[in-house]
Amino acid sequence: MPLAFGGRVHSSADDLDGELRELLGSRISELGLSLRDSPVEQLVAQLYVELERKGVRYHPPVYLSDEWGCPEGTPLIGIPFYLADPRLSRIEQRMAMEVEGETEIIKILRHEAGHAINYAYRLHDRADWRQTFGPYSRPYRDRFRADPFSRSYVRHLPGWYAQKHPDEDFAETFAVWMTPGIDWRALYEGWEALQKLDYVDSVLGELGSIAAPIAPAPGEHDVPVEVMHYTVAEHYRECTAPVPVEDERHFDGDLRTLFAAELEAPGGESAAAFLHRHRREIVTRIAYWTGENAPVVRTFLDLLSGRAEALGLRVRGLEASTLIEVTAFGTAVMMNHRYTDAMDPTARGRPEE
Repeated sequence: MPLAFGGRVHSSADDLDGELRELLGSRISELGLSLRDSPVEQLVAQLYVELERKGVRYHPPVYLSDEWGCPEGTPLIGIPFYLADPRLSRIEQRMAMEVEGETEIIKILRHEAGHAINYAYRLHDRADWRQTFGPYSRPYRDRFRADPFSRSYVRHLPGWYAQKHPDEDFAETFAVWMTPGIDWRALYEGWEALQKLDYVDSVLGELGSIAAPIAPAPGEHDVPVEVMHYTVAEHYRECTAPVPVEDERHFDGDLRTLFAAELEAPGGESAAAFLHRHRREIVTRIAYWTGENAPVVRTFLDLLSGRAEALGLRVRGLEASTLIEVTAFGTAVMMNHRYTDAMDPTARGRPEE
């Protein structure tokens, strides 16, 4: 399954300097992007060294794509194109409010390698794999009901990602298993997740004596940069996600609780200005703890900012406490949105009996 990690958020290009604004009009396929000599080349090499040290002979080919992912059934790893060029990373930083650092990149690479190994050796077809992680055929849903108290899953990527689907459960378990410097036996002692780690350790040990599969070329479901014949600006526009709110006044009562009317705090900072000033921090924290894609959180916060301005609200208390309250409120809304969204019961991230 592809990892839809950290979606794009369309933002105004007004904050970009002339060079970057001009780059927005360039077709991605014509930018000559390559992994060679790019900032992520050494991290891919590090991934291969880690696989080798673990006795994994298959090294998944890596290519530049529109987002992070391992196309379903295809043992390849797609890396976002913007990581291959510092200028594009700066655009991503401005438009999406964040860009992956080296620590995050290698963590995602380990996760995606888990998918690739699963597909390369078709581990999900094994009866013991299904017994350990659940049926691979389970419907894959973007939204799932996570249990933050469960000890049946490892924690690697944010948002209880292992609970999303058996394929993600394996990829997360694989990533923890192969991470250097982690004593996973001690870390997960007493957890049911330890049985999954033991399974990965056993199965990957078996694969060490098996010839590595022949790596395929990107297929029709892959999106290498060579076929991305649209501009950088179009990439961000097409990835904008709307907030499913029918009436923009829906959260007015909550905003009046979080902030004060102008007469109550005439000297307070505008609530809209406050939300704009802390936008990056609020969106990043909410997205991290809820597992919700950044575009949804960003558009939700933009809705709050617009309503706060329309209502003339102001900050009444200390900045730090207000920031905590806003982040807590946004987290509660996003989690309830995930839990109450129409979902198939089989998509709740727990292995079926």
